[in-house]
Amino acid sequence: MSKKLRLATVFSGIGAIEFALKRLNIDHEIVFACDNGEREIEYEYKRELNKVKSLSSPQEKKVYVDELYKSKTRRTNFVQISYMENYKDNLNDDLFFQDIRLLDGTDFKGKVDLLVGGSPCQSFSIVGSQEGLEDTRGTLFYDYARLIKEIQPKVFIFENVHGLKTHDKGRTWDIIEKTFINLGYKIKHDLLNASDFGIPQTRRRLFVVGFREQKNFEFTKKISDDLAFTMQDFTIERNDFGSVTYNDKGEIVLKNNPGKIDEKYFLTEKLYNYVMKGGTKSFYQKPEIDLPIARTILSTMGNRHRAGIDNYLTVNGKVRMLSEREALRLMGFTDDFKLVVSRAQGYKQAGNSIVVDVLMSIIKDIMKTGVFT
Repeated sequence: MSKKLRLATVFSGIGAIEFALKRLNIDHEIVFACDNGEREIEYEYKRELNKVKSLSSPQEKKVYVDELYKSKTRRTNFVQISYMENYKDNLNDDLFFQDIRLLDGTDFKGKVDLLVGGSPCQSFSIVGSQEGLEDTRGTLFYDYARLIKEIQPKVFIFENVHGLKTHDKGRTWDIIEKTFINLGYKIKHDLLNASDFGIPQTRRRLFVVGFREQKNFEFTKKISDDLAFTMQDFTIERNDFGSVTYNDKGEIVLKNNPGKIDEKYFLTEKLYNYVMKGGTKSFYQKPEIDLPIARTILSTMGNRHRAGIDNYLTVNGKVRMLSEREALRLMGFTDDFKLVVSRAQGYKQAGNSIVVDVLMSIIKDIMKTGVFT
């Protein structure tokens, strides 16, 4: 690229796409980020959005929304804390917004090359079967699509759970697909699994890539048939903190410097007996531990779910859960990612993120089209 890639993210989380660009050493600037840190407040949407749009600058609008949140909740935006600690050199705090619903995309029209984000996608109520943006009103996807319309990025990446394609008997995906097309974008979509991209985690997600102009884009489905790492390779016992890095190609490198995990991660006998239960007749999953490829990292893994849905390891005859740092490694965040929140928040933020290595592959595929040159 001859100039910096201009990136913007919504539902930004801890910055998976930002970390992917960092590992790939792609020169970029972050135009804005947006995430409310799962702090839900109530307000009249149309009135507040119109108020925001009546203000004269992005900074005024940010201040107004920040004050609205302060007046309605005392909860801290821990996502913003993690994000700004890791990307403050690329983004001024004045450009981290709290609420996608109250973000005015017209302020950034023509200023964004790549827009990235996902959104919860509830069933849509089709009023008049317009099969476009209006069909998505009342959902957060509406605001994601609204921002695409207002900003007109060259490319967008939309990520969601793999079940989106079949949600509400396929009607949800049908409306989403038609909305993207009606916005004037040419899209490709596919289900990608993290374990096919060098990360030992079974995590299947739907990715949609949209181009404002027609481009010959194809997803890479798998980078190798060989398992580069196992879940055990990412443990502290095999690689102490600071031992999981990456090379000049962005590939993960392990220093194989053994460490010792804190005793707090080991299960008591009572907890062990609970997590090794298979469940009930209506919900049974075989409890297995020490898997080479981790089950999907859950945002609630700090709650110590049963071993049929969560990940556990045997160390010197004792069983333990994964640490927050290990969860981040299994999402593609090497040890230079700064972990600055509590254990509970660390698990939540890792589980809610996108796997960095999958995004790295998608970025490479996008770059092949020449869209940013």
